[in-house]
Amino acid sequence: MTGPLEGIHVVECTQWAQGSSAGAMLGDLGASVIKIENPQGGDPARGMAQMSQMRSSRTGQLDRNFFMEAFNRSKRSMALDLRQEEGKKVAYKLIEGADVFLHNFRPDVPKRLGMDYETLCRYNPQIIYAEATGFGPEGPERLKPGFENIAQAKTGWLYFAGGPETPPLWQVSGAGGDAIGAVITVVGILASLVARDRQGIGQRIDTSLVGSLIYLATSPFTARLLLGREFPRRDREKVVNPLCNFYQCSDGGWVYLYMLQADRYWHDFCRVTGIGHLEKDPKYVNLEARNQNSEELIRVLDGIFATKPLPEWLELLEKGGDFIFGPIQTVSQAIEDPQILANKYITDFDHPVFGPTKIVGVPYKFSKTPATVTQAAPELGEHTEEVLLEAGYTWEDIADLKDKGIIP
Repeated sequence: MTGPLEGIHVVECTQWAQGSSAGAMLGDLGASVIKIENPQGGDPARGMAQMSQMRSSRTGQLDRNFFMEAFNRSKRSMALDLRQEEGKKVAYKLIEGADVFLHNFRPDVPKRLGMDYETLCRYNPQIIYAEATGFGPEGPERLKPGFENIAQAKTGWLYFAGGPETPPLWQVSGAGGDAIGAVITVVGILASLVARDRQGIGQRIDTSLVGSLIYLATSPFTARLLLGREFPRRDREKVVNPLCNFYQCSDGGWVYLYMLQADRYWHDFCRVTGIGHLEKDPKYVNLEARNQNSEELIRVLDGIFATKPLPEWLELLEKGGDFIFGPIQTVSQAIEDPQILANKYITDFDHPVFGPTKIVGVPYKFSKTPATVTQAAPELGEHTEEVLLEAGYTWEDIADLKDKGIIP
């Protein structure tokens, strides 16, 4: 069985995370994805291992780039100099047989490279042209370089992620902004493919880090727009609902409670935590009373949760009622979590360098067209000759392109 996007051909010119991640998602879904890279160094993310000094715990070396692995799997790499006219001609030939062209250049770069929408439409009028920028295609900052840290700062994420007495965070780590930007881009691409199939039209779609992060934060933005008030920055010692809070256990672990309908759980919660004597106390008897006396109750619960280790609390809460809770885990803990492993969100993979290992799986399950990671991130230009042969070039043509410096 093949993936749901089997037969869809994608040409991408991406770098770093946002655009590259979108291409990897399409590849996981079964599309054939060709990543065009500059022969001189390729995607600058290829230097990320050196910049971060993230050495492999397996080999102790900087011999494999975790950043490229994360965002460039399930695709092939073609090294091609788009600054030369013959390099452009090769790209145009690929575009003629493609369904999607994906890039995350600044808005003025495609025109300079001859890879703008109007130009590519001459070679393929039905092309889906997807661009994922930092700040959007219009406005005074449209040409600025966009990285997710700056987009997080601009859209409020670094502000509402902290507490009222803390400075804005340096970043919400993990490339989450790039990931949601990639998801929004892929959704746009898939919607455009449906429109093309039903209406016979290709089109250009624009997405951005800023727009994607605002969309992800629809709740706090809507609160401000409709109510005229911003979400308050959260102080765990003063939250109005103590049953929506996190508490540290005796072993240093943290348990997160998230029971919005707190009155529904209050009786069982008092029994499990051993504070039955407080259940009918007028200060805590219902949600409104607990809201008024939340700081005092939080101090009580801090002391209660500090009496037992996290595993013991998880077991008590699991057996004691239909509570909404979970542990706050590190990545190292999450990759060993039985629930995560059971759904193959972390899955087995035979890596060409590391051998049998585990990698991040795909987050969706298809009953008849399974999605899967097809291959590890490619080396720079690893598939150049293979792609050219598939496009109809001969070995003589390839030799000529090498002689002219169009390909390495």
